[in-house]
Amino acid sequence: MKKPWSISTTVRNPERLRGFLKVLKESEGESFGSENQIKYQILLIKNKLYKPTDLTKEQESYFDDIEKEMPFAVAERIFHNQHYEDPAMRGRNSVAPLNKMGFCIAKNSAEQIKITSLGKLLLSEDYDLGNVFFIHFLKWQLPNPDSKTFSEDDGFNIKPFVGTLHLINEVNKRWESLGNKPVGITKEEFSLFVPTLIDHKNIGKQADAVVDFRDGLRKIKDEKEKRKYREKYKKNFAKKFLKTKSVREVELLLNNLKDYGDNAIRYFRLTRYIHIRGGGFHIDLEPRREIEIKALLKSDNASPIVFENVEKYLSYISDINEPTLPWETEDNLIKIATKLERDNKEYLDALVSEGAKVPIFSFKDIGVLNIDQLKKYIEDLRLYRRELQNIEIHDESQDLDKVREYIDLLKNIYQSESKKSIELERLATLALNALNDAIDIKPNYPVGDDNEPTFTAPANKPDIECFYEKFNSVCEVTMLVSRDQWYNEGQPVMRHLRDFENSHSNKNTYCLFIAPKLHQDTVETFWMAIKYGYKGTEQRIIPLSINQLVKMLDTLLKVKESGKLFKHSELLELYNDVVEITGRVSNSEEWLEEIPQVINSWQKSILSKA
Repeated sequence: MKKPWSISTTVRNPERLRGFLKVLKESEGESFGSENQIKYQILLIKNKLYKPTDLTKEQESYFDDIEKEMPFAVAERIFHNQHYEDPAMRGRNSVAPLNKMGFCIAKNSAEQIKITSLGKLLLSEDYDLGNVFFIHFLKWQLPNPDSKTFSEDDGFNIKPFVGTLHLINEVNKRWESLGNKPVGITKEEFSLFVPTLIDHKNIGKQADAVVDFRDGLRKIKDEKEKRKYREKYKKNFAKKFLKTKSVREVELLLNNLKDYGDNAIRYFRLTRYIHIRGGGFHIDLEPRREIEIKALLKSDNASPIVFENVEKYLSYISDINEPTLPWETEDNLIKIATKLERDNKEYLDALVSEGAKVPIFSFKDIGVLNIDQLKKYIEDLRLYRRELQNIEIHDESQDLDKVREYIDLLKNIYQSESKKSIELERLATLALNALNDAIDIKPNYPVGDDNEPTFTAPANKPDIECFYEKFNSVCEVTMLVSRDQWYNEGQPVMRHLRDFENSHSNKNTYCLFIAPKLHQDTVETFWMAIKYGYKGTEQRIIPLSINQLVKMLDTLLKVKESGKLFKHSELLELYNDVVEITGRVSNSEEWLEEIPQVINSWQKSILSKA
């Protein structure tokens, strides 16, 4: 039966993929026969990246205590106690996404396990997640010799990512020809028309369908009638696509398409070639990559390449130097650098005119740079643009209406259209910027060219780094509320804090931890770090709920409304007050109970001065 494409079975959580790849690297150079397939799965258990279900109480303790090292013999016993019908298959399944993404070659047919150039890029200390996914998606095609899921017999004949860029471009051209402003495609349109675009030859036809659907919708004024139109159109479209009249099959397809679309948007967004705008409801081509996108669309019609065998395909998708990017010519690179320079200078002038303090940047004579120098200069210009964007965010956050907006968004975070964990990191960054006189608020999440986060911060760094005149801090956030909060955040937060303390030892360092609500096990872990130290030294951790962060912003708002400034020294008072509770209470439960009272007292004290 005909089906849409999806990336849900190919791409998992990037950090999880990275962890799996790190473990595989331990066996690089060895064969990947049955014995090493089993060994790989055991190593995943040993490194606590995979947790089987059938565990004894003693075995559970290794997973409960993230710092407790699991011996190989224990992991081996856990694995064999699962009594798998085909034990080696577990290792093959675990490595499959890494092979499909081109991060490694680990197959029965290969002589030895090899981490590819793309895999090495992912494992590098300061890897660029957007660049890694762009290299993959640029070459990902259906069908391909490594997959039987999406075959030529099923009608697949496309590079999905490149085809998506073409479809958005064609819709924009058609919509503009009708006298409208190009707006990309809506999330609803994306989910319906993008995963069902399975042949590059149908891009124009699919673009016509998008415009037809949209045009029919805008002619209807009554909301009830619009809903009827949507439902009828989608069902008819699904019937036509599937070539079936089965109600069950149509409903199943339409239910799946939303998930497929949301997932594709999330991962294509990582490449920085997709721009989300219109309040998050429209997906468009990234205007800041206009030259690159035009060159790509001109040189690649989204048709798949024919490969002689699986090995040649995997070699191609894993090579970071393939294909040659069509805009990496001297003329195009000069155009890109010139446009970035112009945009940055306009940004710079606007910020300076508003009295902002901006970092100095040395603009270069583009005409004397060779291709490699131009590529490096373009990268530097984009990093500088992000610095300017961060300054703009800080200045905007001082506006009272912006603070009210942050409060409202935090209160309603569960209704957010964005992925909740990414949204909380973004809002925490905005809230910390609003607290006025920080030297620098530095989020570690990857961003698109619009400076909006595309994913959460990598696992080896704090979510946000904060620098003030009198102290420094990190901020860690999570949407987890169950015991998983303790498992995923407890020890990692303390480790991030310690690494940051070691790197910035000139001032006292604090950690602000924010969650919808605090799990007692998480609080107990932080209590121990404050009272008795983490790896020999006491830490300063301030665990707060989202509602308590909102209360801090509400205090800031009232201070600003009175015409006064809220200083970082007043924020420091709260941090110290929360830490000092631990010196007068006997356990972590009492500490957690007293934090709201301390915040109330702090708020009254601050407002009494306003």
